[in-house]
Amino acid sequence: MPIKKIILGTDHAGFKLKEEIKKFLINEGFEVEDVGAHKLDPHDDYPDFISKAAKKVAKNQESRGVIFGASGQGEAIVANKIPGIRAALYYGSNINIVKLSRTHNNANILSLGARFLKKEEAIKALKLWLKTPFSNKGRHVRRLEKISKIEEKTCK
Repeated sequence: MPIKKIILGTDHAGFKLKEEIKKFLINEGFEVEDVGAHKLDPHDDYPDFISKAAKKVAKNQESRGVIFGASGQGEAIVANKIPGIRAALYYGSNINIVKLSRTHNNANILSLGARFLKKEEAIKALKLWLKTPFSNKGRHVRRLEKISKIEEKTCK
C-alpha cells in the first residue's frame, strides 16, 4: 500500500528537527500534515501533539507518522497508547532497528530522539523506514493480530 500522507508531531524539544524533516519530506513529494508544535514554546507538553498525530495515523492506514522529542521515548509511549499504532523509537546507533521496525512490526510511526540525532542521521533513518515494506511473513502477521486482540480487549 503506497504511503499517501506523513503526519508530523513534536513538542519544543524536537521542533527544530521536525521543521528540517518537514522540508525534506515535502521536497520528496510527500503530502505532509504537521499537527504541531507550530512554534518553539519551551512550556508545551508532548502528549498534546503526539496523541493528535497518532490518532490521525490510526484513522488513515495509508499514512505514516513521524514524531519527535528529546529522546523520543515519551513520545513513543504516548503514541502506543492509541489503538492501531505501532510506534518504533530511533535515536541513533544501529540503523537496522529502523528496518526491523517495518519488516517485523509494521511500525506506522517513527519516533526520533532529536537530542541524539543530527539532521543527516534522521533523514537516513527516515528514508530507510519509508522504503522498507512489512514482510507479511506468517509469524509477524500472527503477532500483530495478537497485539490487535489485546488492544480490542483493553480498549472496551
